[in-house]
Amino acid sequence: MSTAPANPHVNLEKISVLIADHNLMSLDITGQALTAFGVRQVHKCESGEQALKAVLGHPFDFIIADANLNGVDGFEFIKLLRRMQNQQTAFIPVVLTMGHARPSQVHQARDSGANFVVAKPITPKVLLERIFWVAREDRPFIETKSYIGPERRFKREGPPIGVSGRRKSDLHTELGEATTPNLSQDQISKLMKPMKVIL
Repeated sequence: MSTAPANPHVNLEKISVLIADHNLMSLDITGQALTAFGVRQVHKCESGEQALKAVLGHPFDFIIADANLNGVDGFEFIKLLRRMQNQQTAFIPVVLTMGHARPSQVHQARDSGANFVVAKPITPKVLLERIFWVAREDRPFIETKSYIGPERRFKREGPPIGVSGRRKSDLHTELGEATTPNLSQDQISKLMKPMKVIL
């Protein structure tokens, strides 16, 4: 198995990671990738219930959970995790994985309190990039009646490279004052008026 090159300035030996996935092959591959990155403490669970019991008994630093967990699914697992009384447990970074990352599911993951969503199959390189992304992010945690989790908007930096969405670097020039007169209302109305096109 090829892995992303190790970063000499990052040591993952001392972090503890929980992987929750109903697919045993996926569970094994993700565990092998983490071990190759230097992670020594990898705990594996096959269901949402097992994952919930595991976080109650161990202070994990990072969680990778599949959306389609048996019993308690990944979305519900994150919601329950975020509402645990133990503050350290409630703030554990979570990457949610899914086979088909439809926009509705990505929104559901975001609203559940996931830090990030990754579509399967996950390559070791992408997995390592996402771990570093979540570790570096400084989004504050928000707590309301209906939501507990990281701030749901990406600020300043935008989403990671390779993920659709606006980034700070999208703007190639400085924005300034208009250099031409503003359009009149008649001109704006003409622009907005539907035009019949003959092909």
